[in-house]
Amino acid sequence: MEITAKTAEQLRLTAEEFELIQQKLGRLPNFTELCCFSAMWSEHCSYKNSIKWLKTLPREGKKMLVKAGEENAGLMDIGDGYGVVFKIESHNHPSAIEPFQGAATGVGGINRDIFTMGARPIASLNSLRFGKLTEAKTQHLLAGVVHGIGHYGNCFGVPTVGGEVYFEECYHTNPLVNAMSVGIVKNGETVSATAEGTGNPVFFVGSATGKDGIGGASFASADITEDSAEDLPAVQVGDPFQEKKLLEACLEVIKTGAVVGMQDMGAAGIICSTSEMSAKGNAGMRIDLDKVPTRQKDMKAWELLLSESQERMLLVAEKGKEQLVLDVFKKWDLPCSEIGEVTQDGMLRFYMHGILEAEIPAHELVLGGGAPQNTREYREPAYLEKIKVFNIDSIPVPADLKAVAEKIIQIPNIASKRWIYVQYDSMVGTGNASTNAPSDAAIVVAKPTSKALALTTDCNSRYVFADPYKGAMIAVAEAARNIVCSGGQPLGVTNCLNFGNPFDPEVYYQFVHAIKGMGEACIKFDTPVTGGNVSFYNQGPDGAVYPTPTIGMVGLLESAGDKMTMDFKQEDDEIYLVGTQRNDINASEYLHKVHGVEYSPAPYFNLTEEFDVQAEIKKMIHKKLINSAHDVSEGGLFITLMESCFNRNTGFSVEAAYNDIRPDAYWFGESQSRVVVSVSKENRNDFNMLLEKMEMTVAYLGTVTSGNIRINGEDWGNVNEWKNKYENAIANLLAGHESEHALTAL
Repeated sequence: MEITAKTAEQLRLTAEEFELIQQKLGRLPNFTELCCFSAMWSEHCSYKNSIKWLKTLPREGKKMLVKAGEENAGLMDIGDGYGVVFKIESHNHPSAIEPFQGAATGVGGINRDIFTMGARPIASLNSLRFGKLTEAKTQHLLAGVVHGIGHYGNCFGVPTVGGEVYFEECYHTNPLVNAMSVGIVKNGETVSATAEGTGNPVFFVGSATGKDGIGGASFASADITEDSAEDLPAVQVGDPFQEKKLLEACLEVIKTGAVVGMQDMGAAGIICSTSEMSAKGNAGMRIDLDKVPTRQKDMKAWELLLSESQERMLLVAEKGKEQLVLDVFKKWDLPCSEIGEVTQDGMLRFYMHGILEAEIPAHELVLGGGAPQNTREYREPAYLEKIKVFNIDSIPVPADLKAVAEKIIQIPNIASKRWIYVQYDSMVGTGNASTNAPSDAAIVVAKPTSKALALTTDCNSRYVFADPYKGAMIAVAEAARNIVCSGGQPLGVTNCLNFGNPFDPEVYYQFVHAIKGMGEACIKFDTPVTGGNVSFYNQGPDGAVYPTPTIGMVGLLESAGDKMTMDFKQEDDEIYLVGTQRNDINASEYLHKVHGVEYSPAPYFNLTEEFDVQAEIKKMIHKKLINSAHDVSEGGLFITLMESCFNRNTGFSVEAAYNDIRPDAYWFGESQSRVVVSVSKENRNDFNMLLEKMEMTVAYLGTVTSGNIRINGEDWGNVNEWKNKYENAIANLLAGHESEHALTAL
């Protein structure tokens, strides 16, 4: 076929990129070659509109064992001769079109990133966003995504230990499905995603290749439209049982010493793994595509190169040790075919039945090589002017706080996500230490060491919408706070940056300022960004989603016994608030859902103040002075107190000294850098001695009760009444028992 700029446009390449490809090749590309450039130069693979800003993030740290972005996932030292491998990625567009397979293959893909490095996955987390829960479409997407995550993770045998879920109208067309995986590897036993050694054989291992997922990387780099359902073939189909076999086979073949390099075939399939491994090793490859195992007849070269069929790996072995590789995969009943060899000239040559189908320099396809690196313009979004004029005095103070509290505890963003997480196996592998004793972060035993990991995903997208810079800082700070409140020391970050169209200057402003805020906070908490994912083009007909720079953070506990839990332990324990109460309802669930205010500033946040609060919480936990710690987040102080009660069905009796603070701001405001702790009678004196040395506000609130809730002397009922509202709110909405609160100004 004749190749023109129109052909390139149909493959989502710009006219400028088409011209650049011709310059790099010194000739007109053929269709197969153009398809390869389309996939590899997509935003999803090349980060062409984001890499310049990503490079400004802190990417170095004393515990990092590989450089950021150098391998499939981040790797950090946890001591005892072991490292933790972790990464988060998006699978948003596939999940919008086919929620079950979209979410399932997202889980499969992120786990492959972990074990392709030689690590055994031990935990999964996720971060999800959907539209209004009362909408039929949202319920369809939610059910499919949750089923997909549960099905793949449960069958694969890795526990889903944590995550977050939010419901906002802006995600109606374009939900967000971010999946995180964490693994453990012995230092020195990792495998690099590299190809080297002229003449070394190249193996295709795992599932046979089909036509599912073709063009997936390009599909992920475009807006969702009414016609997107026609892109269904771009959604992959997963098989978790096949992946479980692939996991065991890959870990076993590494031990043979025959493996030179290995990479999973994720986005862009064979063309991605061959080009990235070759470029990293300053090598090339000769590949015979007709030797690739297929499950559909007469697949064309470009289809084989771009297919994103799941559960596949590309493996470079040491010449002469081919049989060792073949024997392992035969044992696990997995296809294993020698499809080519490593060359020394840096060229990728793909043949079909002896006919050369494509010839491309590997370096020119990849990020850090010839892939474009664009500088996009940005400007302050117009809607920020609406945010600047918000005045708290325009909001009436409610006369009936209890009635407001009853509404807030049932808002889907705040209410228990029990309906979701009961569909996940959280106990497989017996490493989850949070099953019966919840902490702000998930605690997982880092077998075979005696240490434990604290894991969390965090981002309040409305805060980032209100102030991209401050909102991204808060996302990092809350992740660190959750780990600290769980007894851990924050180690490092993986991020999943979900934004709208980067060609929109207002969207790109959100992206740039979120990067700046994230970087500053990561430097403060000494949590380098080890890698992650950028997902642009998240928007529907009504515009972009809230900017959602999701933070996946890993922390370390020297022992699982060092963990701190969030639940009140016993009657008469004293309750304290560490941090300062403020007259602030900005960007709160209360303001947004009860009063319907869309535009308000981000809540109060000061990075130094946050750091100091976390430092004091660490001291309290280390000195074993407190029985519980739970940070104040969505829903404010009232929700924090209630959530501290539910695990043991305790209650509380507290007194509020409002001073110049509105009652609604006192109980429902979401100003940052606050933690609720409880202290036993035995530790009161030592705790008070510590308070005398602290240069921050710590307020005595009241005591833990046997189950009754009392605020300022008023009886607010029994904890079980509140627990019932909290735990059943989402199930009731899905069952149609209640309208979505009819939350009107009170």
